[in-house]
Amino acid sequence: MTAVPKHTVMALMLVRKYLLADSFIPYTSILVGILACKVAYDLTQSISSFHIKTYGGLTKIQRVEWNNRGISTIHAIFVSALSLYFVFWSDLFSDQHLAGLVVFRSSPLSTFGLGVSVGYFLSDLGMILWLYPSLGGIEYVIHHSFSGIAVAYTMFTGESQLYTYMLLISELTTPEINLRWYLDTAGMKKSNAYLINGVVIFFAWLIARILLFGYMFYHVYLHYEQEDY
Repeated sequence: MTAVPKHTVMALMLVRKYLLADSFIPYTSILVGILACKVAYDLTQSISSFHIKTYGGLTKIQRVEWNNRGISTIHAIFVSALSLYFVFWSDLFSDQHLAGLVVFRSSPLSTFGLGVSVGYFLSDLGMILWLYPSLGGIEYVIHHSFSGIAVAYTMFTGESQLYTYMLLISELTTPEINLRWYLDTAGMKKSNAYLINGVVIFFAWLIARILLFGYMFYHVYLHYEQEDY
């Protein structure tokens, strides 16, 4: 067996003791989220420059928004997948496997996932303010501010993480909405892809932003009696 270098062992111990310690997870995850946004921006820029013919013909601000939507798409895929796992498959919030109030349950992974989202909201809000109003008006500033504060609260306190993840499932509609913008910007508004994507948006919106909220309110109703404990 090959011996592990001493500096590698020291680095791993540092990560486990500090960066992944429960008390540091919120801050570590926010930093990871911010760095991931930078990587996603650069990756979108690189891929688009080489493989998207219309990208080079866009204006500077259009290219910035193009890359920015790459960030939101990757974040949406990440957080919606994690949300679906915690809401429907994980034992963390299951009444059949764990006792105690569901609104107070959390884990290092659930906290880390929320922290990554906080990092995304901070990064995106920073870009919106820096280029205001090119990437969005005051409604975007308000949306990102309140969303970031709400997710940060449940991340730091560990309260209502289940319902926060239920709300974050609505991010399932973001990739389709971004694809609609991409197709429109690339001059493909009359293509079959644009039409099919529109149909997908309709059903995704119906499920993730309407029916899911009905499920969430029903879940709150079923667990309402836990407020007495």
